[in-house]
Amino acid sequence: MSHSDPVADMLSRIRNAILVNKGTVVMPHSKMKQRVAEQLKAANFIDDVKVEGDGIAKQLIVTINAEGTNPRISTIEKVSKPGRRMYAKVEDIPTIKNGRGVVIVSTSKGLMTGFDAKKQNIGGELICKVY
Repeated sequence: MSHSDPVADMLSRIRNAILVNKGTVVMPHSKMKQRVAEQLKAANFIDDVKVEGDGIAKQLIVTINAEGTNPRISTIEKVSKPGRRMYAKVEDIPTIKNGRGVVIVSTSKGLMTGFDAKKQNIGGELICKVY
């Protein structure tokens, strides 16, 4: 099944899994989705990211939370959409919930959180915000 925005599909799968109390989500793999998931793991919003299989059958497995614990994500939403890309200079990168949330930014040096982008003094496309 082809999607015009695979990252938005990934975020919807995570949001839906949280709503029905599922601990893991399995989805088709892409490098962009894997990098977004790794940034979420580095920011301590999800527990684990794994890639299984090879070739066209690669799967991305995202562990949102351990069984018996509550998820750490209350809101996860896409900022930049295919119809309207959202770019920000370094001084315009938003701070989410006074620093308790993160915005993931696609920069010329790769995907990073808004905090890291500000530290490196580079702007880019705002991918999603999580808190």
